[in-house]
Amino acid sequence: MNVADLLVAEMNVEFPNTRKYLEIVPEEKFEFKPHQKSGSLIWLASHVADLPVFATRIVEADEYDLKARPVRPAPPENADELLEKFDHNAADAIAQIQGKSDEFFASKWTLRAGETVIFELPRAMCVRVMMMNHMIHHRAQLGVYLRLLDVHIPGLYGPSADEPRRF
Repeated sequence: MNVADLLVAEMNVEFPNTRKYLEIVPEEKFEFKPHQKSGSLIWLASHVADLPVFATRIVEADEYDLKARPVRPAPPENADELLEKFDHNAADAIAQIQGKSDEFFASKWTLRAGETVIFELPRAMCVRVMMMNHMIHHRAQLGVYLRLLDVHIPGLYGPSADEPRRF
């Protein structure tokens, strides 16, 4: 397997797991915040749904400038829009990654904020750090929000505390 195949294989595991959490975000609780310094439930869920876009950014350009990013769109107004956003971004990420060479993924990619370079890493690592690890991190935060709202949490790699053990 080449790097692209490995990244897509991981996306084919993690994207459906992430979608499981996005599917259970209750619309009536979109404005919930567990703490005054926390973002709202819909902000966090929308951020999770947006994160696959980083794979596209990493493939399409040699760098990304956080200071030059466009104005963020309004968060989804309902659960269907949230899922549509995620599904579109996830499918696009997979399409962008497929077929790229190992040499491409070994090439440098830069994250900056204006003149300040935050990091320069091989593209494959950037997909893992900026997209996959970042998405998994915020998905876990989303799980905490959902638990605080007493939402049934689905298992991802095995049963959750809300599900009976099957083995």
